[in-house]
Amino acid sequence: MTHPYSTSHLTGRPSTVRRVLAWSIDFALVLIGAYLLGVLAAQRIAEAFTDLPDLTMPGGWDLLTLDDKALDPLQQYGRELWDRTAVIVIQSFALLAAGTFLYHWVLLTFGGRTLGKRLLGLRVTPHRAGPAALRAAVTTLTDVACFSLACCLLTAGAFLASFAVWLLAVAAFWFNALSALSPSGRSLADRLAGTCVIRGQAPPDASLYGDSTAYAAGAFGAAGARTTPPHRVPAG
Repeated sequence: MTHPYSTSHLTGRPSTVRRVLAWSIDFALVLIGAYLLGVLAAQRIAEAFTDLPDLTMPGGWDLLTLDDKALDPLQQYGRELWDRTAVIVIQSFALLAAGTFLYHWVLLTFGGRTLGKRLLGLRVTPHRAGPAALRAAVTTLTDVACFSLACCLLTAGAFLASFAVWLLAVAAFWFNALSALSPSGRSLADRLAGTCVIRGQAPPDASLYGDSTAYAAGAFGAAGARTTPPHRVPAG
């Protein structure tokens, strides 16, 4: 029986170029989703304008002579329009973050790879639901959710909070990306989720044997060195 941590299925640590290209494909799909949500949001905002009661707008001279009481309806409708627009924008960003999470979580759980990783011959291991969910959450947070939150705060008028979250989003994005260049080759998402990205096809039962520590060591070891798992391997 093939040893569950055998490296015969693996070809070592993926190159930086492969990982960047795989991420770019996945992020391009997120941008396509963002564009579609933007189109839908624009349509909803246009409908919000048409749903408002028809107002007879005063002329230039009338605007100068109107008192505050006469302008109250205009101000009220203006605030209502802004509130509707802000809600639509915030909902769109929330859907974008949720869709990004589901994209990563579902594909990693059932296949161990996103579309970008599949096209570049990469795989995330182990791909159980728990680690996949945590990895998807961290990836969504660093790639999309923090930036979305900053935009939502800006829409709500919280300018200082939006700027602070934007700085945090930039720092989180680069920390997650640059950590993948470390000797272990594991990003922040990998470290928190206990996963690693490998080249080649992982054994179908690899996710049944604990965390990925020994498995990753076998994948990244020198000259196909074999790593003994830290626990007893069932007899074949």
